[in-house]
Amino acid sequence: MKKMLLALSLLIAISLTTIAQRSPNAKEVKKEAAAKTKADGTPDMRFKENKQKKEVKSKGPLKADGTPDKRFKANKI
Repeated sequence: MKKMLLALSLLIAISLTTIAQRSPNAKEVKKEAAAKTKADGTPDMRFKENKQKKEVKSKGPLKADGTPDKRFKANKI
């Protein structure tokens, strides 16, 4: 009976140590990515990374200051 209890306790100890050795890095990365978006998937504008403006490349003519001229059909997106 003692041998069975010893074998059972060793089996439980080994299984607990293998569970404890999983890498927590995967969970941290998911939390980081999820924290930068809202629940519906749109970017959360409270974060600096989401506030940065993206460069607009227009196919049509530009104004004097370099922004696309919205009077032309190619720039109306």
